[in-house]
Amino acid sequence: MTPKQRHELFVRLKQHNPSPTTELKYRTPFQLLIAVILSAQATDKSVNLATRELFKVAGTPQKMLALKETGLKHYIKTIGLFNTKARNIIQTCRILLEQHKGRVPREREALEALPGVGRKTANVILNTAFGEPTIAVDTHIFRVSNRTGLAPGKNVLEVELALLSVVPADFKQDAHHWLILHGRYTCLARKPRCGACVIEDLCEYPEKQFE
Repeated sequence: MTPKQRHELFVRLKQHNPSPTTELKYRTPFQLLIAVILSAQATDKSVNLATRELFKVAGTPQKMLALKETGLKHYIKTIGLFNTKARNIIQTCRILLEQHKGRVPREREALEALPGVGRKTANVILNTAFGEPTIAVDTHIFRVSNRTGLAPGKNVLEVELALLSVVPADFKQDAHHWLILHGRYTCLARKPRCGACVIEDLCEYPEKQFE
């Protein structure tokens, strides 16, 4: 894919969705952090169902920590890996209170030091909560980047670095959201909806499917 084609790709994605954002429901950086930790191997819909009640009673690190693991599990038991996630979240809340005055840090190193937070989660927080032009690569973005030829890579880090290199600066802030939504609703894993794709003619995927 040429630089001109990449630019056109994002022009069209922006026209299709001018103000993209995460589908996770949150009100503060802390709530976004918890939602993203919970979203690992889970759908945003299932996370939103759980956090809708959870955040009513524990929307801050102090209140979340007060729930303890047992109390937290009551709210997130419908989410996969809830035992591990509950343990990580309680430990994270303790670290936020002891080391960061209850605030979510804006530094990648500090974010990745939190239990349950890896590079992808840190990228989401830096981008969505703090407005930094990072790109978090999940399975959807990995698929779209490789399938279209936008930014091929053998692993998520390769794809992330490739995207940071080739995405035009004007689109970098929202690129993560455009690509994940495109992968979630159009460029599906098993049966891509090529006939409904706004970037189909730019895409290099050789096995396009049209209904």
